[in-house]
Amino acid sequence: MLTLDVDAVQAFVLVADLQSFTRAAEALDTSQAAISVKLKRLEDRLGEKLIERTPRLVRLSARGAAFLGVAREFIAAHERALAGLSSTSRRFTLGIADQVAGPELPLLLARLHAYDPALLIEVQIEASRNLLDAFDRGALDAAIVRREDDRRDGEILAQERFGWFAAPGFEHRQGQALRLASLAASCGVRNIATRALDAAGVRWVEVFTGGGTAAVIAAVSAGLAVGALAHRVAPVGVVEIGERFALPPLPPSEIVLHSSVSDARSKGALRTVAAAFREHRAPSP
Repeated sequence: MLTLDVDAVQAFVLVADLQSFTRAAEALDTSQAAISVKLKRLEDRLGEKLIERTPRLVRLSARGAAFLGVAREFIAAHERALAGLSSTSRRFTLGIADQVAGPELPLLLARLHAYDPALLIEVQIEASRNLLDAFDRGALDAAIVRREDDRRDGEILAQERFGWFAAPGFEHRQGQALRLASLAASCGVRNIATRALDAAGVRWVEVFTGGGTAAVIAAVSAGLAVGALAHRVAPVGVVEIGERFALPPLPPSEIVLHSSVSDARSKGALRTVAAAFREHRAPSP
């Protein structure tokens, strides 16, 4: 009778999702060689080529694409069976900074659920400073935030590029104060942006203060003002206007992971999230 190895199927799903043997190995806390062995074992068992791999590209074969949905169901059924043997539910509380939680957040959460369907996931979206305070007092299992101040602990996941964005029709006349939309005064991005403007001698006036990045993006998209935004979260329809209006460049920011999880399953789930964030770096098979 044909049987499937759970670890091999999980390795296949992660390679398919992350399109990288390197990041799949990071998510499973193992080596690329081990991932390759597991995938080869699965392909031999099925008698099908599932992954096509070149020095620069990892993609599903036609048979791999057909198998992916079934593979996800197989992993989910396995996790539900294990959860049924446990009398306690596991909870995972993750904080993601408002300026970090980009449009790929639904996909990231889907991967987290696919890794462990029995895990109760609680996500908090707030400013980096608030999340760090919550993590330090033990209210969060993990936090993914922007690097704040001189704090050097945590694991760097990616570099974030920032720019000045506005609606295509936004007008700014020479000599006028730059109309600015931003978060509250405690926001690190706001402070970096306003310090850069002050240092460059650019007059500015705050015309919109949002309670979250989504509100700032709405104000920028509506043409009310200019916003300092990460390239990853800047919405379709806005344009970068820094060069056109001779605005000072904004420094990059590090996305950092802080974690206190200790059980193996939660660590595995967190590695899956971390691997997804690393996709914003240069791809590597």
